[in-house]
Formats: sequence, C-alpha cells, structure tokens
Amino acid sequence: MVKYKEDYWKLFHVHYAQYPDDVMENIYWLEQAVKADFCNPLYAPCKIDDEKDWEKYRYLFMMHINLKLIEQHMRLGKVYDKQVARFYDQPWSELYIENLKKSLSCYEAGLYYWEEACLWAEKANVPRFQFLILKDLQYWEDERERIGTGKLDYKKILTREITRVKKVISDFENMDKSAY
Repeated sequence: MVKYKEDYWKLFHVHYAQYPDDVMENIYWLEQAVKADFCNPLYAPCKIDDEKDWEKYRYLFMMHINLKLIEQHMRLGKVYDKQVARFYDQPWSELYIENLKKSLSCYEAGLYYWEEACLWAEKANVPRFQFLILKDLQYWEDERERIGTGKLDYKKILTREITRVKKVISDFENMDKSAY
C-alpha cells in the first residue's frame, strides 16, 4: 500500500529514454509525496536516532523532492522546447509557439519548486544542525550545502531558459511569411 512520502518517493524512477509520459508519471508521484505524511522514523531511508535527526531528515527530504520536481519539469520542458526559430520553420510557427508555451509553463513551474527547495534547505541549514550530518543521506546533504553556497542555483538556470523561450516565441511571432 502506498501511503507515505517515502512510498511515493520510491515510485519515482528515471528511465533510460525519458518520454513525456514517464516524466509526467514521475511528477505525479513526487507531487503525491509532497502531499503525503512521513512514515514512522523506523522506516525512514536513513538511521534516525533522535528528534533532531528526524527534524533534519524531514527538511532534507522535502528539499530533495522539490529538486527532483525541478529536474522533471525541466526534462518535460525540453521535450516541447525549440531552441532556435529558423526561417524555414515559419509554416509550422503556430505549432512551435504552442509547444514553446508548454515548455515555458514547465520552466515557470520549476521556479516555484526552486523557492520551496530553498526554503527547506534553509531550514536544514540552521546553526543547530551545523554539526549534524545524516551519513546515509550524504547526497542530500551535498545538495543542501550546494544550495547554501550558491553553487546549485536552479533559479539562474530556469530564468535563462524562460528568457530564451520567450525570445524564440517572439521570433516566431515576428517572422515574415514572405521570407519562406
């Protein structure tokens, strides 16, 4: 029975070839994980010794889930993304614009999840957790540290992609039909 955050998180998986349906399935499972309750600390994917461990684990878990949601939205956005508007694409410009708007909405959704991930990373990075490292979740600890130092900045990446997609949409809208 799938009931807890950890159960939904286990359903998330990355396929060798990521088709849109696979990505949307992962987004669904991760969003369900965000809504669900945490399991008993006995069943957490790391050793929990006390309340302090449990609190940090929950913050790291939520941060990690939001980072995975960003990655999945970026993957989905890439499916519909047209990197450059070329003159010979003009006959299909309406279709490209429609797809680019889908891509744009995926990248914009990623910004929401970035704000959430930063919030959870900040909670896990307070001074009372400074010397508490959950060794079984070293990758999550590394993500937290990279967010804290600014080495991981999805806002910068997503903003760049959003700006580029808006420019490509504008290029398609301003294309001269006689040029083709």
